[in-house]
Amino acid sequence: MDVSPIGRAALEGREGTRLTAYKDSVGVWTIGTGITTASGLIKVVPGLTITPLQSDALFAAALEKYAAPVRAALAKPVPQPFFDACVSLAYNIGPVGFAHSTVVRRVNAGDLAGAVGAFLMWNKPAAIISRRQGEHDQAALASYAGAKVYARRGDRSPVKAMAGTLPAPATAPDPLAPMTGTKPAAARPSLFTRLVDLFLGRKAS
Repeated sequence: MDVSPIGRAALEGREGTRLTAYKDSVGVWTIGTGITTASGLIKVVPGLTITPLQSDALFAAALEKYAAPVRAALAKPVPQPFFDACVSLAYNIGPVGFAHSTVVRRVNAGDLAGAVGAFLMWNKPAAIISRRQGEHDQAALASYAGAKVYARRGDRSPVKAMAGTLPAPATAPDPLAPMTGTKPAAARPSLFTRLVDLFLGRKAS
């Protein structure tokens, strides 16, 4: 299972997107769509700036990175909205926190309703509560058919899935080339692999 377009839009609405490094509500340096050094994708330092295309590429890589441990943690099939909300939660609290959460314990025990309720346990700092309520409401949906999804409870408008939020295929110009130093080639590793190689100091393929 992958994050759906509406799931991506909801997560982007919760995180926001900024092209210059900034400190988040708990003082962590952040850039793009909620990307921090802890993501393992990029070292975020004061003064760092990226382009919109680089931001989209980093977000796509982060989604792949955070969806994988969510898939691994969930032992049973779940509705798409619940999965998307889980990725949003893991994106915020980290994959380890998610894997050990009451959300996971309850859903794996067959208590989907209890798992939905457990989203609201992650309520600190206070500024996160409206986001967590939005994730809770999203997780409670059986499907997206006819439903409106809000990034945060109390938002005036629901999120809308838009095309063009993911990077172009590898055959097109690489938006991260200025950051990775990679050169065009007939066949290249995936974006995620290139980012991992870059930030682990491995030679690009």
